[in-house]
Amino acid sequence: MQGRASDKRIVCFGDSNTWGYNAQSGERFPAGVRWTTLLADLLGGEFQVVEEGLPGRTSVMDDPLFEGLNGLTYLHPCLMSHSPIGLIIIMLGTNDTKARFHLTSYNIAQGITRLAYKASRTPVGPDGQFPRVLVVAPPPIHKQYYKTEIGKSMGKHCDVKSEELAMHLEELLSETGIDFLNTGRKVPMNTIDFMHLDEYGHRLLARLVFDKIKDIL
Repeated sequence: MQGRASDKRIVCFGDSNTWGYNAQSGERFPAGVRWTTLLADLLGGEFQVVEEGLPGRTSVMDDPLFEGLNGLTYLHPCLMSHSPIGLIIIMLGTNDTKARFHLTSYNIAQGITRLAYKASRTPVGPDGQFPRVLVVAPPPIHKQYYKTEIGKSMGKHCDVKSEELAMHLEELLSETGIDFLNTGRKVPMNTIDFMHLDEYGHRLLARLVFDKIKDIL
């Protein structure tokens, strides 16, 4: 992973699991627990990891209940503000499964692919080049989510769409040159709301992303 300092700025663009939401307390996990800060520790001081996580963020959908959550409309100014960037990591899709968006798992993958392609064609890399992009399929939502307090808000079948997402993402991204990481069943969700990472999940995710970055940078 050799290169100039500008090659080593990594922007992590995601939702509450990138922000570090702690389902037990309702607050944010501290630095040293969040996968983004653990990733920075693994990469070492030469790298800068920028946390751009927002709870509730979708890939391309406007939420009728809350403003400012559409990742597509925020992506360009976000990337421009952090340029130059060597790598953009996108981990979204969990919120897109909400019933109020009426999306299939394939639709969600289409939205994430559209977002990733836009990132890959935004000239924010060193010397105005295009950056590398890594799409991470988030861990699937467990079916027990519907029995928790978030069930009514999320709606039904979110777990099914979440489970199918990685398959469609891999297919759609295969011809784009955009890197892909499927967390699959390698990273579990917590046992509180079944759709957020606990401390153990953050550690596992950080290691998986780190190993992937070693292969692409």
